[in-house]
Amino acid sequence: MKKIVILIPVFNDWDSLKKLIFELNHCVANFSDFLFDCIVINDASTISKPKLEKPKNFTSLKIFNMKTNKGHARCNAFGINYINKNFEFDYIILMDGDGEDRPIEIKSFINEIKKNPENSIVAKRIKRSEGPFFRFLYIIHKLITLVFTGKKINFGNYSCLIKKDVQMISDKASLWSSYSGTVKKFLEHLGEIDSIRGERYFGPSKMSLYKLVLHSFAIIAVFKYRALTTSILVVLALSYFNSYLGFISLFFQAGTVLFIVLIFLVSLREKKQDLLNCQENLKNIEEISH
Repeated sequence: MKKIVILIPVFNDWDSLKKLIFELNHCVANFSDFLFDCIVINDASTISKPKLEKPKNFTSLKIFNMKTNKGHARCNAFGINYINKNFEFDYIILMDGDGEDRPIEIKSFINEIKKNPENSIVAKRIKRSEGPFFRFLYIIHKLITLVFTGKKINFGNYSCLIKKDVQMISDKASLWSSYSGTVKKFLEHLGEIDSIRGERYFGPSKMSLYKLVLHSFAIIAVFKYRALTTSILVVLALSYFNSYLGFISLFFQAGTVLFIVLIFLVSLREKKQDLLNCQENLKNIEEISH
């Protein structure tokens, strides 16, 4: 029987987590040929967690309490690294704990696993729930990412990794900064399911403009040398038009140089030693038994 570990980072959003676990329990009820463990990474929440109960369709529910807040991406990196070293498993499903990754789509992951058990799977976003301005910015993010990385990255954290691929990326420095960029760079064969971005169970979205820009830059930073080459070509191409466009050409040249400098600065977030030592931030593990 195959084991799936569902990995969920949480910071203060306990009401959403309770609802998510309740819905996940129903979604996995008919898959008796799989075992399901759930690991929640408590990212040093400042709000006390409520009483939680282990869902009957899960073999275990564990809360990993962290000493200091590291952020969503690094919770995922810690979880992948820790599970790889300490757990027996066949698949890891990563998902947000706020409802934006819809639990109903777990069924699509499992059905895809049954058809292609040797491929990791990503949730391709075909529809988003945010307003038109944010959706426009997200399109710009995907376009810039494609231009500077040569990769079409149309997925976030919501994904299902096979054990071999977990082992492949668990010690990559870039995992500490960008999960989706790391997956796209190091994993060759990726299946896809269609995914609709859900609405948060409680409260407004936590994805600010700053976080979107940082997220975009972190992905590109995984491919920084490819981005550097593209930037050089852009600057050279623009220099050809200096006599025709004048200030406009110079403006975009300067913007391109600033952009690639920022990409290399963001790449400094990729710290392999911090990833390898991430267990030092683990305070304790709670087993929710009933």
